[in-house]
Amino acid sequence: MKRVLVTGASGAIGIKVIKYLLSEGKYEITALDLRSKDNQKKLRKYRRRVNLIFGDINDNVLMEALVKDQDYIIHLAGVLPPLADIKKDISRLVEYNGTENIIKAINFYNPECFLIYASSTTLYGDISEASVTSKINILPIDYYSNNKKKCEKLIQSKLKNYTILRLPLVLCNPKSGAFMYNGKRNRMVEAITDNDAAYLFVSAINHGKELNRKIFNATGGESMRDTYANILANVLNIYGLSIKYLANLFFMDKNFYTHIYTDGDKLNDILEFRSDSLSSYYMRLKRTKKGRYLAILMAKPFVFILRHEQKIKNIITKPWRFLVRKKNK
Repeated sequence: MKRVLVTGASGAIGIKVIKYLLSEGKYEITALDLRSKDNQKKLRKYRRRVNLIFGDINDNVLMEALVKDQDYIIHLAGVLPPLADIKKDISRLVEYNGTENIIKAINFYNPECFLIYASSTTLYGDISEASVTSKINILPIDYYSNNKKKCEKLIQSKLKNYTILRLPLVLCNPKSGAFMYNGKRNRMVEAITDNDAAYLFVSAINHGKELNRKIFNATGGESMRDTYANILANVLNIYGLSIKYLANLFFMDKNFYTHIYTDGDKLNDILEFRSDSLSSYYMRLKRTKKGRYLAILMAKPFVFILRHEQKIKNIITKPWRFLVRKKNK
């Protein structure tokens, strides 16, 4: 039986990864995450089927003990924007130092171990279309992306067996969390759902030879494309307002560039992980809205703004344009 370590196991993708691994019925699973009431609650139901470890990937002794017995490591642990870009030290500590600890443990105790690393398409910066051959273009203040870039370089230079999977905007169950990134309102997005993202990480275990020492864009495909504003408006319209989605509204345009991916099909040709579309995601979302009538009502103004932003801007700016013309005369 193959042994798999999942870091960041209580996250939106991590929980689904555990479910898919269990459904395969052929893995000994170790789930690692920080100890907190929320994480313990999320993972409690798996305690009899999974080795649950609550600890820090920056704990050298712990990581050495865990890594030496694993065949595969699905490395999902990290701090997401906007927090990752607000607190530089946290991003570096979790993203880079934590990954460095795992790499050191692999090289010293278990060099044949295969690392499956969750990176990000934020590395491509402000371009509309991207592929893995696109130039990396990161602003200095984008701590999250800069640490992802450093982690990728470290993995490539130090490990024998690995694959790097760059995730775009991930659409999650609202109970698990809001969008994993924020984006510019009117930019096109090619997203992926947490279901498909989790399944691709599990599928990667069975395709080590095809994936080894390569980087891929792990994206949802044509059926997962729309503008960021439309996606967020649809989610708010169906699920209603919450603190998590308010954060997406307020931090919009701040830290994430969305893209269409010209090479996204390459990974799907190998792993065949795509089963979702935006339509199927919205249908699942509708099943979670029970009892959220007030939240849905409160979201209506934000939905209207997102869907009619340009018209609102025109109405607001017309009086100013009139005054400017009059002054010039």
